Amino acid sequence: MKSKWIFFHRATQSSLWMMLGMAACLILLANTLTAQDNKSAEQKWENFDPAKFDKNSINITNEWMPLKPGMRFVYAGTTLSDEEEPLAHRVIINVTDLTKEINGVNCVVSWDLDYSGGELVEAELAFFAQDKEGNVWRMGEYPEEYEDGEFAEAPHWIGGLQDAIPGISMLANPWAGTPSYSQGWGPKVGFTDRGQVDEMGLATCVPMGCYDNVMVIKETSEEEPGIFQLKYWARGVGNVQVGFKGDDPSAELLELVDVMQLKGENLVEMREQALELEKAAYGRKVNKKVYALTKPCVVRSEIKDKGKDMKMMKDKE
Repeated sequence: MKSKWIFFHRATQSSLWMMLGMAACLILLANTLTAQDNKSAEQKWENFDPAKFDKNSINITNEWMPLKPGMRFVYAGTTLSDEEEPLAHRVIINVTDLTKEINGVNCVVSWDLDYSGGELVEAELAFFAQDKEGNVWRMGEYPEEYEDGEFAEAPHWIGGLQDAIPGISMLANPWAGTPSYSQGWGPKVGFTDRGQVDEMGLATCVPMGCYDNVMVIKETSEEEPGIFQLKYWARGVGNVQVGFKGDDPSAELLELVDVMQLKGENLVEMREQALELEKAAYGRKVNKKVYALTKPCVVRSEIKDKGKDMKMMKDKE
């Protein structure tokens, strides 16, 4: 009787272990298939369609990335030089009152300045548009890079030219767990940036203040696998902090230190400086196949009309 019980007990244990093993294999298979599904869902570029946009494309009201004309965001922190020496780093994002038509869509123009060690190393025109669902798209960008104060190169891409495709800068309804998305596809200049919501509901403090319910988006590219730039976003404000994960050679760290709304002459000055960069872009021979083919930036119609009204009032006086 005892031997039969031992045999039954051992058989039961054996069956149990077999069932546990099969369950583990099924879980592993399910995780593998899920990973494959997520990977297949992550297209190299987004399905861009101008029909997704309307006349309100320049009114960027996405709560995570509001872009109002005249807004200036100033970031300060550190980065590493080519010799891995820490350098003071400062980035200024200027939302101009200019617009530019790209791929049949009217876009907001930002004029951005990047300083390292007190020296301007990059000036950029970036173009954004909001679709009817509330997604903010990056339609293209024109960065000029400088070395020792002299122009070095302009690795730019514009949606619709040289196989470039606009990408998403901010989702209308971002939440953790969604697949990564293309932030733009510029194969001729190696622009393959991707973003993915990494965390939500965080709290962080920077010189401009403390923020709750902060969202972190991790950004990477095909050229730098395993290296991530981490951007912290606060509702109603935008990007408030920048960090990194992985062996990032630049080790860029930034915090929002100032936000201001420029008006009147200061707004006009911002506009004129942005137009100076566009003038340089049109004038450089290396840009004849891309930027030279784009329509010029123009002042937003409501700003232009307001300026005309003020001039008429002054003339009557």
